[in-house]
Amino acid sequence: MSANRRFVAGVDSSTQSCKVVIADPDSGDIIRTGSAPHPPGTEVDAEAWWTALQEAITAAGGLDDVAGLSISGQQHGLVALDAEGRVIRDALLWNDLRSKAAARDLIAEVGAADYVALTGVLPVASFTAAKLRWLRDAEPDNADRVAAVALPHDWLSWRFLGYGPADSSVRGPVLEALVTDASDASGTAYFDPSASRYDLDLFRIAFGASAREAAGLPCAADTDVEADSPNVGGNGQAASAIVLPRVLAPDEAAGHSPDGIVVGPGAGDNAAAALGLGVTSGDLVISIGTSGTVFGTTDLPIADSSGTVAGFAAADGGRLPLVATLNAARVLDSAAKLLRVSHDELAALALASRPGADGLTLVPYFEGERTPNLPDATARLEGMTLANSSAQNVARAFVEGMLCGLADGLDAVQAQGLEAGRLLLIGGAARNPAVREVARDIFTVPIDVPEQAEYVAIGAARQAAWTLSGTLPDWTVELVATLHPRPSRVRQQYRSCAARTAAQQTASLVSPEHTTSEPTSSEPSLSECSSSDQSLTDHRGSSGARASVKG
Repeated sequence: MSANRRFVAGVDSSTQSCKVVIADPDSGDIIRTGSAPHPPGTEVDAEAWWTALQEAITAAGGLDDVAGLSISGQQHGLVALDAEGRVIRDALLWNDLRSKAAARDLIAEVGAADYVALTGVLPVASFTAAKLRWLRDAEPDNADRVAAVALPHDWLSWRFLGYGPADSSVRGPVLEALVTDASDASGTAYFDPSASRYDLDLFRIAFGASAREAAGLPCAADTDVEADSPNVGGNGQAASAIVLPRVLAPDEAAGHSPDGIVVGPGAGDNAAAALGLGVTSGDLVISIGTSGTVFGTTDLPIADSSGTVAGFAAADGGRLPLVATLNAARVLDSAAKLLRVSHDELAALALASRPGADGLTLVPYFEGERTPNLPDATARLEGMTLANSSAQNVARAFVEGMLCGLADGLDAVQAQGLEAGRLLLIGGAARNPAVREVARDIFTVPIDVPEQAEYVAIGAARQAAWTLSGTLPDWTVELVATLHPRPSRVRQQYRSCAARTAAQQTASLVSPEHTTSEPTSSEPSLSECSSSDQSLTDHRGSSGARASVKG
């Protein structure tokens, strides 16, 4: 590594924005950062991501002193390329619902149990396979033009390596140079994470066309190359087959950018966050952003036929079982709006109540729910009496209901064989002192609260350092609180109400429209915080600490 290029950069290209973190590869110390917004919507011109990346790099002070870079990004999005390397239509994001029926069709054609056995996941509208089926059926002219299919992070890595349409790139539209990693590929629903390879039969079922993995261009990363692709892919597959990005090993370099920066394989956002947090066996992460996720790393095979737990791949070569809930920090937003208070005031009200909110219980299915799978459910506030109908108890019930929903997700992950030695609580709502205090009544293992940071981008930077040196570095994560659980009956109270809600909703399901869950917030970046007040102070009495991040 040259003296003038001694840092690494990590990129988080999320739904809402692009963040760049530049760090010391040995210590993980953050040198500088930058960000730029993405346009809103569920379909986006991919060029907006490329523009935002350039703006975020500029805001971070440029890359003149950067030796390695990795890009992480929102999962599942469909970036369809033609033979000239042009994006055929606006990219369909994870939160685009139009492929809901396509997901149901795929499950019906393959079978739920078989699909999970093949891929570790059950298709929902968010996954790439469902979007491909929708494209085939709804836009056949566009579907006929598809020469390659990439995910958002794949496409950005390709562009950063110098590839793209001939009139806007140094190296031209070399589709064989497309690369990805197992963590992001595992969110397509046509990838087998246990074997780390595409299931090309499932791709054909989804899109009605054959596909092959990109052949790769070992020398193309360091020199300008012609835009011509090989006539055949690996194993003699015809060049007419649709190109899927080559799946790199966790520390394998994708190549060098035109400026000489080593580019790592990148990762899906959740997997990058796990890498940034240094999650190891015994750690389970609870992220409370706009919506919620629970995940951990393991070497166990994950095959939940219910579809509750998605058996994604991790960025370190293992598995990343993940559960998503639709109702997380926005539950607190709803409570603040209902009570006409700020988030600071909401926290104070909740802390003035007692565990169980004097019998008041919120089942927080404001937007339906995925865990459990009740997409058409609504929220319920139960147990109200004249004695307990106070602002304090309502505030407490909302916080408890949100956390109990996440605890259900934790149960589902643990049912897959993962052990919880500690929980890591992250996301915008983790700053809320009431959330931290009430969490002690909900969860039964110690809870560490890391400092607020861009863990997706940090994870990508750590991967870049790994790619440069061949060794995953030990970085540190600052802890701002360690919370110890205390016995309570809050979850028992919640389970009783939630069970009644589930029974009533299940009894009302009379149409196939209700058999498959909606896209969820497992897909947006874990670094995306809720709209909760960001000025909340740490929970009183919490202890600061440093934890070593090891591979």
